[in-house]
Amino acid sequence: MSQTKYIFVTGGVTSSLGKGIIAASLAKLLQARGYRTTIQKLDPYINVDPGTLNPYEHGECYVTDDGAETDLDLGHYERFLNVRTSQANNVTTGRIYQSVIEKERRGEFLGKTVQVVPHITNEIKERIQILGKNGDYDIIITEIGGTVGDIESLPYIEAVRQLLWELGEHNGIVVHLTLVPFLSAAGELKTKPTQHSVKTLMESGIKADILVCRTEHEISEDIKEKLALFCNVKKEAVIQSIDASTIYDVPLMMQEEGLDAVTLEKLDLPNNTEPNLDQWKEFLERHKNPKNKVTIGLIGKYVELQDSYKSILEAFIHAGAANEVEVEVRSIHSEHISDKNIDKKLMGLDGILVAPGFGERGIEGKVMAVRYARENNVPFLGICLGMQMAVIEFARNVLGLDNANSTEMDKGTPYPVISLMEEQKSITDMGGTMRLGAWDCHLKENSLVEKVYGSTDIAERHRHRYEFNNAYKQQMEEAGLVASGFNPKTGLVEVVEIPSHPWFIGVQYHPEYKSTVANPHPLFVGFVKAVLAQKQKQKNASLA
Repeated sequence: MSQTKYIFVTGGVTSSLGKGIIAASLAKLLQARGYRTTIQKLDPYINVDPGTLNPYEHGECYVTDDGAETDLDLGHYERFLNVRTSQANNVTTGRIYQSVIEKERRGEFLGKTVQVVPHITNEIKERIQILGKNGDYDIIITEIGGTVGDIESLPYIEAVRQLLWELGEHNGIVVHLTLVPFLSAAGELKTKPTQHSVKTLMESGIKADILVCRTEHEISEDIKEKLALFCNVKKEAVIQSIDASTIYDVPLMMQEEGLDAVTLEKLDLPNNTEPNLDQWKEFLERHKNPKNKVTIGLIGKYVELQDSYKSILEAFIHAGAANEVEVEVRSIHSEHISDKNIDKKLMGLDGILVAPGFGERGIEGKVMAVRYARENNVPFLGICLGMQMAVIEFARNVLGLDNANSTEMDKGTPYPVISLMEEQKSITDMGGTMRLGAWDCHLKENSLVEKVYGSTDIAERHRHRYEFNNAYKQQMEEAGLVASGFNPKTGLVEVVEIPSHPWFIGVQYHPEYKSTVANPHPLFVGFVKAVLAQKQKQKNASLA
């Protein structure tokens, strides 16, 4: 293929319809037919990146190999496609304006008045085409955040209109995702919101080529014909997207509806191969027919919003399927854990994961949860802050270093077992001191973590400021907490484990970001396997 093809996914009527899942599902189907496909997300908010956003605002912040802090939809793209994303896959209005303003300051516009059209729209068009121009992809799917008609997404819509015109026929199409609500009082589905949404798009000069209609009820042929007629699309381009039991069903549902076939027709691409989805179907088969069940406690402080730990929850789905186990994740708010109720809160858990996070709120509950897991032989995985809590708990309760802490929580702690590296201390910019993106890690031979990975050299993604303080390493190791993974260049500790415990690992990085349907993450697979083994061992012991 010489000409890269572009697909733009817009949303109408309401937000949160699942544009990211539809985009990822379409990409999966095109990829399964042999097309090299990637997805990018354009976010209309003015933050330069989601890194400084509270998880309650926007869900988790997803980190790519190159250290970009991005929208959680990029996590879906990677999990579905098993293709790595980068900074180029996520652009925000803040980044667009920042770039244009910097160019203006450097005098690149030669004294011209800088305006939304053409300067902002040109910048957007450039960003959209970066991935298309490097020759690595046949098809680029671009998801436009927000809802059509929003003030903040207007420059993106205008940029798309111009691009479609510049690309020419069959080189770019628009897939419009919309809601067809069911009115229970009238007992029928209503098409008017979709008609209005398509009209709003047309006012901006864009005609939807394909309509994907989110619905809770089956859309009849009559309604499809009505939508086709009033929204000016072919009937086969009206695609039903009914609620699914799992997001991983969506690619197969979209294939059934013919979304990939109609897309290829619109882009004038050959439709002569069937998508190869064997591995995907195998995964779904295992996911839906587990042979065992385990309950794992997720101890965090953003548990009210599921999206805050999206990648962790998905990693458990992948690892569960790999082990043919249903993983029930019980979310427990760390602020609600106290000495008085810890046994009640954590009773019945087969495994405990202490989640990542920032700041001091809810950390004492996390420390207590680590102690419970360590003393009761409950399989334990600590991620990022969770690993640091394991180090603090061990220092306090095994080494007897009272008030040991991280300097993030307590600047005056007598035992700073977690602290900033020297070169970070002079930086005050909130995002500036972060260790971000993929870092190498060397694992100790014959350690538990090396057995889990089946390798001594790995690379994992980071998103944190504070580090294990190596001044306490010898003391910890002598008492039984082993540093089993470290960065070869800096000597920073990346992994800790307790060999005398059935399965106790803390990692400074975020393994959940790299777990995909095709490659479930070994740490999660190993953790779930250990949780099941420990559960069965206890069951056998109680029977004996």
